[in-house]
Amino acid sequence: MGGGENSKDVVVGGLVESIKEISLLPECNNVCKRMYGNLVRRVKLLSPLFEELKDSDDSLTDQQLQAFQSLSVALDSANTLLKSVNQGSKLYQALQRNDTANKFLQITDKIEAVLSEISYNELEISEEVQEQIELVHAQFKRAKAQTEFADIQLDQDMYVAQNEKDPDPAILKRLSEKLHLRTINDLKKESSEFHELVITSGEELGASLETISSLLRKLNDCVLTENPEVNSSESEKVSVKHRSPVIPDDFRCPISLELMKDPVIVSTGQTYERACIQKWLDAGHKTCPKTQQTLLHTALTPNYVLKSLIALWCESNGVELPRKQGGCRTKKSGSCLSDCDRTAISALLDKLTSNDIEQQRAAAGELRLLAKRNADNRICIAEAGAIPLLVDLLSSSDPRTQEHAVTALLNLSINESNKGTIVNAGAIPDIVDVLKNGSMEARENAAATLFSLSVLDENKVAIGAAGAIPALIKLLCEGTPRGKKDAATAIFNLSIYQGNKARAVKAGIVVPLIQFLKDAGGGMVDEALAIMAILASHHEGRIAIGQAEPIPIFVEVIRTGSPRNRENAAAVLWSLCTGDLVQLKLAKEHGAEEALQELSENGTDRAKRKAGSILELLQRVEGDDNMQNS
Repeated sequence: MGGGENSKDVVVGGLVESIKEISLLPECNNVCKRMYGNLVRRVKLLSPLFEELKDSDDSLTDQQLQAFQSLSVALDSANTLLKSVNQGSKLYQALQRNDTANKFLQITDKIEAVLSEISYNELEISEEVQEQIELVHAQFKRAKAQTEFADIQLDQDMYVAQNEKDPDPAILKRLSEKLHLRTINDLKKESSEFHELVITSGEELGASLETISSLLRKLNDCVLTENPEVNSSESEKVSVKHRSPVIPDDFRCPISLELMKDPVIVSTGQTYERACIQKWLDAGHKTCPKTQQTLLHTALTPNYVLKSLIALWCESNGVELPRKQGGCRTKKSGSCLSDCDRTAISALLDKLTSNDIEQQRAAAGELRLLAKRNADNRICIAEAGAIPLLVDLLSSSDPRTQEHAVTALLNLSINESNKGTIVNAGAIPDIVDVLKNGSMEARENAAATLFSLSVLDENKVAIGAAGAIPALIKLLCEGTPRGKKDAATAIFNLSIYQGNKARAVKAGIVVPLIQFLKDAGGGMVDEALAIMAILASHHEGRIAIGQAEPIPIFVEVIRTGSPRNRENAAAVLWSLCTGDLVQLKLAKEHGAEEALQELSENGTDRAKRKAGSILELLQRVEGDDNMQNS
């Protein structure tokens, strides 16, 4: 019996809103970035299903309603988790990463379980939406494997940084990159977040307090060493002569981790910055933050000796004490931390919409260079609203403007969140048009842009459907060496999606790939074999490759190629020979057995497995032949 229309409207409408809310969550820049980004991206892909159901007049069965209600609960949990991991101290998030990973795994498991209960064939949805939802479901299923949440390198680096007094600078450098604590400003903000954590968490932090404090000091010293000429902001009035001196640990407040201006002693004998410890006490805490011992009283005694030592140290190192203790306030920074001039960007956007072609060309060229320069610029330019304007210029009649626009979008697409903005601006058909009809440089950069966008699975479907693959194959045949590489990487990435394998085969991909293998000096053997290995897993791909009579070429690559190429050649050969007696006999005739025997002993792990499987097939055929002859 079908569920009532009201129930359907409430449940489906609620799901549309939940997905929208998750989709609009800000980007995560801590150790949870990958887990966070993957979950947001996958949830976002559910949107077309519920938008289509919302507009449909068909009712839902009780079973469907129940499944969607369960999904709604799971998405509410996902939203809560996503918000909780994208705030506060990044070091604390790093220490909690395994617990957080388990929570992400549980949410992923819940969503996948609900999606398994839904029979998409029974829903009144378009074929394209059904295809996308099945793809998303497959992603959630794969994500249930814990490997997605593992980061062994990070775990090892955190362990060394915590337990060694003077860790290898390379380890600290890796950590600062991974934790997005790359600059003095990042560390000041982290110090402020840590201070807030101390105040709000109190005794719950336990040993984490000392660990975070120690890690923050080490990272701070590492960043100062990496950037000896760094100048702090004018508002903090810290002047640095030549090198930024490393602040002695005893001169830092254990709460804010910054140089103390007004050090005071509590009853346990520990010293803190007055404003920081006062805020701790005002929050109702009765313990010493560092030792966790109960305070006998809350009187604060000035530490005049330490204050004098700090003053002497500042004088000898050319450091002026801050007038205000910045570390004891929560500092709110804007969403864009770039030093790029917002006014200048705004002026460039005005020129993009100008009727003057010269101005458009110059502005698009300038944005292209700015977007190439650094990550902050890419955020600023996107936030200023440049992406839809650049997409409009993809249709420009001026070839140079078109080149600048597509290359600017390529540079902007390096930022993960910009990928979605570019696609949402309707860029894919226009980029494909540039790929077909633009200048050679524009075509090559259009191919590179499609590769960048195809990193997201949902875009693989849209790019293939927009007719990109025949145009990429054309560029593969007639482009410059760089253009051929760009086209090949885009084709490889797009062909991960099963539907695009068939498109590539129908568009005639196999002939140029075989030619690349024959012309080893052309520098495209690696790419050709990688694409063939992925196409050979598709029935039509297998047939097309087999018809090109490639066996002698594959055997030669297995004999003389690089480890990766030998592996891919063996993978294609295995696909061709499995269930095909003709191909097996051809392989035997061309001396595959000896080459495979050597590969099974000295190849990569995957190559050894493939070689072993083909050898078994060859031995089986030989056994059958012997039986027939006896």
